[in-house]
Amino acid sequence: MAEAIASILSHLEAWAPLAYQEDYDNCGLITGNPSWPVTGILVSLDCTEAVVEEARQQGSNLIVAHHPIVFRALKKITGKTYGERAVLQAIKHDIALYAIHTNLDHIHTGVNKKIADRLGLQNARILQPNTRSLSKLVTFIPNDQAAQVMAALYAAGAGAVGRYAECSFQVQGVGTFTPSAQANPAIGQRGVAERVNETRAEVIFPSHLSHRVMAALRAAHPYEEVAYYLTELKNENQEVGAGMIGELAAPEEPFAFLRRLKNVMQTGCVRHTAVVGTEVRKVAVCGGAGSFLLPAAIAQGADVFISADFKYHEFFDAEGKITVADIGHYESEQFTKDLLVEVLSKKFPTFAVNFSKTVTNPISYL
Repeated sequence: MAEAIASILSHLEAWAPLAYQEDYDNCGLITGNPSWPVTGILVSLDCTEAVVEEARQQGSNLIVAHHPIVFRALKKITGKTYGERAVLQAIKHDIALYAIHTNLDHIHTGVNKKIADRLGLQNARILQPNTRSLSKLVTFIPNDQAAQVMAALYAAGAGAVGRYAECSFQVQGVGTFTPSAQANPAIGQRGVAERVNETRAEVIFPSHLSHRVMAALRAAHPYEEVAYYLTELKNENQEVGAGMIGELAAPEEPFAFLRRLKNVMQTGCVRHTAVVGTEVRKVAVCGGAGSFLLPAAIAQGADVFISADFKYHEFFDAEGKITVADIGHYESEQFTKDLLVEVLSKKFPTFAVNFSKTVTNPISYL
């Protein structure tokens, strides 16, 4: 039996949750029905008419693209613009369009890690971690049931911190309560004050898993009324955020590094500021338009910041503290296709996951 599109999307969204996309973005399924069986997947950076036609000709009914073809609201679909025509063509031929954009930018195994790996950066980490994507649960469990409740919370995604799993803080105490006449207590009797030896347990988890974690708590907890505190944290999430920064295995002469950058990222042009310093050790990267991260790159001591779409006056913001290298938007993200094909082929080896052969870069170099 063929995999349904929903299975593909579930795998992608477990890896790059939609909750991590920017507010302005439009990630997720744009056209198509999740229940359709998959006949093939075409992976592209952009979804244009030519890409949809390529999918149709090869018999693929799911296009996974980095950039969403519908970015702003479509009030009419008449075929007037390239975006409208691509959507019309996809609908006509029952081709599902899926976008995995800023949510893939923001995970530590996403777009920027691919760039870091190509450049050979070591100890690659998020440049500007997200500060509003974690929550903390505090709950109180009878000691005899603490292990089973904690196991359920861990299975739901709580307690993972970086490379560590099943992380919690637990202390022993005494819980008190008096069941009312309408209560159905798991421990104690109605109208009788009760004292129970309990475990106070605290776990951290990604906020988008709140419903799953709370459902697991209620299902596993023995009490009729579960006592808990649920708090949104401002902690930095080291696995979610913008850009990445890392170190080269060995220092490189600045112009030699820029020449290598041009070759490795297969770009026709590297626009850069005046070179700063005599060697490159620490490098910051951001696929796509990343000028907003320049202050973070400077603050963390990067020698070079690699990104795209810098405007003329934004180059001045380097202020002689860092070398800015603009390699082009398409060029900075083009290897995202490789990343998506790797992830999908590993999970779903029984059907075709194809690279789009259509070059969607709208910019040419003379």
